[in-house]
Amino acid sequence: MRVIGAGVGRTGTMSLKAALEKLLGQPCYHMMEVFQHPEHVPLWKDVFTGKDVDWDAMFEGYAAGVDWPLCSAAPALARHYPDALVLLSTRDFESWWKSASNTIFPSSRNAEGEWREMADAMFSSTFTLELDDKEACRQAFEKHYEWIKAEIPAERILEWTAGDGWEPICQALGVPVPDEPFPHTNTTEEFNKRRDG
Repeated sequence: MRVIGAGVGRTGTMSLKAALEKLLGQPCYHMMEVFQHPEHVPLWKDVFTGKDVDWDAMFEGYAAGVDWPLCSAAPALARHYPDALVLLSTRDFESWWKSASNTIFPSSRNAEGEWREMADAMFSSTFTLELDDKEACRQAFEKHYEWIKAEIPAERILEWTAGDGWEPICQALGVPVPDEPFPHTNTTEEFNKRRDG
């Protein structure tokens, strides 16, 4: 793993996935990968209930990872992959809350079976289960970023927002800036169309 995405979901993580795949030439792990690998669901539950998992086996073939659930294990991953860049994507809380409460939070509440167990283990241990409560989510959002900065050395962290585009990431990775616009994918409308389709 060359890049560990430590920012929570709905901070440009799907766009980062596309960008990192372009820059590194290998897949980037994202919640979308969990949908494609349901065998990972119980492994993520294990992560958030304090059990050991084989990170190298889970991420075989991946050069990077972003989004939930990976971001909620970022400090452990940063220790396991000591040379990886920690990419801390962030967003203004009000903008983030509007997006998250209209996309991933309703989907999380509707999860069943192992998916529900994984989501509950993750949110209860690293965020909040009160996904309908804006102030609880604000505190959890702020606490997440404070936790990442407390657990991971500052020299390993690149703070990034969607408006920053290619340049900071390319500079941190020592790769050329692509001659194309930075990807902009997975808007609220696109997310809900895919979910409801």
